[in-house]
Amino acid sequence: MTPLFAAPHSAFLVPFDGSFRVDDTPTAPPGDDRLHLKKRLRAAVRELDALQRLLLANKTWSVLLVFQGMDAAGKDSTIRAVMSGISPTGCEVYTFKRPTRTELAHDFLWRTARSIPRRGSIGIFNRSHYEEVLVVRVHPEILENQSLPRRAVGDDLWNERLESIRDHEEHLARNGVVVLKFWLNISADEQKERFLNRLDDPDKNWKFNPDDVAERQYWEQYMHAYEEALKTTSRPWAPWYAIPADSKPYMRAVIAEIIVAALSGLDMRYPEPDASELVGFSEARAKLEED
Repeated sequence: MTPLFAAPHSAFLVPFDGSFRVDDTPTAPPGDDRLHLKKRLRAAVRELDALQRLLLANKTWSVLLVFQGMDAAGKDSTIRAVMSGISPTGCEVYTFKRPTRTELAHDFLWRTARSIPRRGSIGIFNRSHYEEVLVVRVHPEILENQSLPRRAVGDDLWNERLESIRDHEEHLARNGVVVLKFWLNISADEQKERFLNRLDDPDKNWKFNPDDVAERQYWEQYMHAYEEALKTTSRPWAPWYAIPADSKPYMRAVIAEIIVAALSGLDMRYPEPDASELVGFSEARAKLEED
């Protein structure tokens, strides 16, 4: 398959040839003029509002936005900021945490596949099917609850799951789903500062989870899992973007602009009424003018 659109911010596009390396990927932005970044975000949000209405009217494409990142990377706030100007009637957000018993009774793609956005709408995955090759890879004991018919040896299981994800996303793209995936690339130092901020600010205490701090000891394992997932599944029809997440204003502006570029590149136009509809319009106008 060929790319659906030309990708902006190519510096953050995860290459499609498997050469991606986490160690070569910046967590800090090249610049941090907050006022300028806020202007960029507002401009992109306005464009996104217009494009969402066109998407809804066209009813040919749908958009799936996948957000992944370590705890405190800014997934919730970024989704809120970027999608703040669009109509909620054409957008749904799904958060995937610990699987339920029903979800565990199905294959690992089932719970996200049933939430793929319908044509004309935008679906947002706050965490996603990638959890099965990230947190489960770091904590393989989770597999004990999945009642798998067999246990693959070594890396075979993760390679098989990554292959399934690639195939699944290519199938979605072939059927009109624009898949955009964002890894919010936060540094360990910045994560630490955000955790401390949650402890220091009473209004943010509710966001703090001691388990998140415990997960910091697995940082290197998570980075390895992210590297394998991103380099294996970034494709022209379902690209990954590794976005510097140490600056939330920069991250939000860049993500919004990438989404706008993707939607702008689609072959969308408002539907034109046919001859019978035009007749009906004329009759309706005549009745209204008679009132």
